[in-house]
Amino acid sequence: MDQARNRSLVSRLLLFLAILVVAVVIGYFMLRPSDTLPIYHPAQIDQRLVDPEARHAEGEHHITDFHLIDQLGGQFSLADVGDRIIVADFFFTTCATICPKMSVQMERVQEAFRDEPGLLLLSHSVTPEIDSVPVLSAYALLHNADPARWRFLTGDRKQIYALARKSYFAAMDEGDGGPDDFVHTENFVLVDPKRRIRGFYDGTSPKDVDRLIGDVGRLLQESIAE
Repeated sequence: MDQARNRSLVSRLLLFLAILVVAVVIGYFMLRPSDTLPIYHPAQIDQRLVDPEARHAEGEHHITDFHLIDQLGGQFSLADVGDRIIVADFFFTTCATICPKMSVQMERVQEAFRDEPGLLLLSHSVTPEIDSVPVLSAYALLHNADPARWRFLTGDRKQIYALARKSYFAAMDEGDGGPDDFVHTENFVLVDPKRRIRGFYDGTSPKDVDRLIGDVGRLLQESIAE
């Protein structure tokens, strides 16, 4: 009688432990951070960054095509990006405040993925009337930019400013890209091969750029899995 009772208690204890283990495992997978980066849509982003025309857009947001000129003097568009991941920023070569810090941090990103063909860095000049091809070429050389990994872009001012505000959502201020307009932002923007925004980072912060480097690695793995 006692043996039967003991066996029953042991069975109940084992069943309880099994249920507890299953619950712990399920809870871990439910609560652990997702390995998948978010896909940002206009409604999910700080509305100060979103151009008024895009605030109520529905469906997936994608970076729009562009036609600019790189530091090599060649035409450059999304077709030249191909299926690579993009890290984009907006700068100007005569900037003496945040831009030098951003360019140093972008150098770190380039070095972290020196042998990775699936990533391309795009730095857009917000003073294209000053940042000619020779100026960009010299600036690229100053920052050890490999043109296979990092392009500096100049060209039509209105197009660049539209990219900053309506495609990458990189700038908080509003404007029309005219002579009196100016974009000055520290944001780095991560874009996947499908041209969707996957992250925003402070390009002046080494800690935040460390996060960017980690997220680029995650996105590269995600691209391989697809």
